[in-house]
Amino acid sequence: MKEYRLTQEGLEMLQKELEDLVKNKRKEVAERLKESKEFGGDLTENPEYEHAKNDQAFIEGRIEQINEIMHNYIIVENGDKGTIDLGAVVVLKDLDEKKEKKFKIVSSIESDPEKNKISDESPVGKALLNKKIGETITVKTPVTTKSYKIVDIL
Repeated sequence: MKEYRLTQEGLEMLQKELEDLVKNKRKEVAERLKESKEFGGDLTENPEYEHAKNDQAFIEGRIEQINEIMHNYIIVENGDKGTIDLGAVVVLKDLDEKKEKKFKIVSSIESDPEKNKISDESPVGKALLNKKIGETITVKTPVTTKSYKIVDIL
């Protein structure tokens, strides 16, 4: 069975999502299904019913997925501030653009690039794991190759 590495913040996020899915979203979609059935007629011809059934399948699948994670997770936080692991906030200097960027290393489950949360399984995340301040990493992406210097680990 796969073991899921999470930060404490990621675990709390999943717990809130699960609670919302079970207490709210399930009820909402059940109500939509009930309402769409009340219109009568052939349900296969009812687009609202089909849409609600698809939403129900997605919600149930996500609940199952979160339950799987909740039964097989470990909390990993960056304990040694000298090296990078899950939970670390890292300041990098882009050696090409001469700009600094700040990222938090999180699990793939928690990843949100728009909020500068990058996965430990992404090219940059993988390259940063177990590195220290002052080290330089080179990351090959499908588009380009980038080099970063590790300025700080917060």
